[in-house]
Amino acid sequence: MSQPLHYLNKKSLAFPALEQALEDPNGLLAVGGDLSPERIISAYKQGIFPWYSEGDPILWWSPNPRAIIKLADIRINRSLQKFLNKKPYQVSVNKAFHQVIDYCADAPFRDEATWILPAMKFAYKSLHQQGHAHSIEVWHDDELVGGLYGIAINGYFSGESMFYRKSNASKVALVYLAKLLQQNKVHFIDCQILNPFLQAMGCTEISRTDFVDLKSVAINTELERCFWASRFL
Repeated sequence: MSQPLHYLNKKSLAFPALEQALEDPNGLLAVGGDLSPERIISAYKQGIFPWYSEGDPILWWSPNPRAIIKLADIRINRSLQKFLNKKPYQVSVNKAFHQVIDYCADAPFRDEATWILPAMKFAYKSLHQQGHAHSIEVWHDDELVGGLYGIAINGYFSGESMFYRKSNASKVALVYLAKLLQQNKVHFIDCQILNPFLQAMGCTEISRTDFVDLKSVAINTELERCFWASRFL
């Protein structure tokens, strides 16, 4: 017998236990609520994230299995390594968050309609202003050609989306994020849901239970105050 779907109360930030998430669709945990910074941060602290399409209510997810990249296992093939060695791009942190999320929402390579709706963009831009959402940017001269963004709580980084406008730019963003985190004793990136691009970069799936264990360590791994300061790497 399937479990009933949980509808959130706007007056409460409480989420149901992760074990109550549906198997079909995989990981759907709750519906409704709002996209206030407090609710979103509360969700990420528990390993929950919002994801919904235009015309749908806000949907909250905790899939099982969960996709992560173990930073020690990130896959850089020979051609990508040669590309990186040439250093054709410049990479920065939090230099152009608003541009990154706008480009991610309108990425021309997407086959499906974007889930980064105006309300989501507004919410994550607000989270960036509060110091919770961060971006990695890839530049060719003065042109923004790739990047990614996500939510970070201490050493726990949950990637949301990425884009590229020139060859390998999103891969470069991911590699630089991995190096930055690994230098600060962070061991994985939460990728939420597996896709072919992430799998080619070394992303694997683990059980929800194992993910929660990893998240619990990372979220208590404190980073230096200036870790997410706007700068070039």
